[in-house]
Amino acid sequence: MPQDAASTTSPRSARQGANVHAWVELLRLPALFTVPGDALAGAAAAGARPNPRTLVAIASSLCLYEAGMALNDWADRAEDAVDRPHRPLPSGRISPTAALAAAGGLTAAGLALASTAGRRPLAVAGALAATVWSYDLVLKRTPAGPVAMAAARSLDLLLGGVAANGDIRRALPSALALGTHTLAVTTVSRHETQGGSPWAPLSGLATTAALAWSITRDGTERDRQPGRDRRLERDLHAGQDRHAGAARQPGGARKQPGRDQPGPDWQSGGARPPGRAAATAANLVSLRGALAAVYAATAARPLFHAALNPSPQLTQRAVGGGIRAMIPLQAALAARSGAPVTALLTAALAPAARRFGRKVSMT
Repeated sequence: MPQDAASTTSPRSARQGANVHAWVELLRLPALFTVPGDALAGAAAAGARPNPRTLVAIASSLCLYEAGMALNDWADRAEDAVDRPHRPLPSGRISPTAALAAAGGLTAAGLALASTAGRRPLAVAGALAATVWSYDLVLKRTPAGPVAMAAARSLDLLLGGVAANGDIRRALPSALALGTHTLAVTTVSRHETQGGSPWAPLSGLATTAALAWSITRDGTERDRQPGRDRRLERDLHAGQDRHAGAARQPGGARKQPGRDQPGPDWQSGGARPPGRAAATAANLVSLRGALAAVYAATAARPLFHAALNPSPQLTQRAVGGGIRAMIPLQAALAARSGAPVTALLTAALAPAARRFGRKVSMT
């Protein structure tokens, strides 16, 4: 009897495991690790700290991203039956109806989550959802397809900034940088099933180099803002003048400063001491440069191989590398915005994305 029971339950367990793996493949679960960094980088770029509303924005983004994955395969099911018959829908492991229902349910869940963060996050999430559905159903095979995908990633970053109650205008440069990278990756992905010319990966290489350079340059210029230097110098001088005035006594006598005497401005809760401020700035520069280098290396190597040999296999690897490169790019943008902790938290997602990406394709 135990053997008979085991023999009857084993095929059922095998079918359930195969079904779960099919959904993991359909939804490209390893690519989910590239999503939280959008909201985190958006909050940092908008001048806000991550808060519970940021977590809501991340959850909304995850739902909308997965809705796009399911809808993408539903819209491509006829094409995939020829080019990629192993995919879950053409292979019959998941029905088209189930995929479309998942896309609709995940979209509704994403919008419902965004509504709990307020009207502005809901408006941005609504624009993001409309962009995702327009891309998958209408724009994907048109020249506007890569632009629509870039707009979706930019909106996802802005969603994090709005949800954190930050200044959305300050987040626009970071949204533009992430959108530019997405535009390059999407342009390369249009040739991942048939291969093509080397011009798409070459343009991706140029875009990667330009973005890595702009992140370090913009951050250096931001660190050297004349207004910031003048404010720091004024605070230091003001603190020293107050300290000297409090130390003087009537009749020319001086009093040694004690614990009740106001010291320089950094000791009374104002500006940081110059050595400490310089060390903090230097650490930010180093972190930003390191993250920009990791971003460039992650994206550039597979793009270079695809440029030398634009075969479908190498092109798909270039697209996967471009997707994984979004994580160090998001971290570098957060570091450029002066949020090192957020940058490190975002960068910590990269090893998991790489590890699970070896088991399930991101493309």
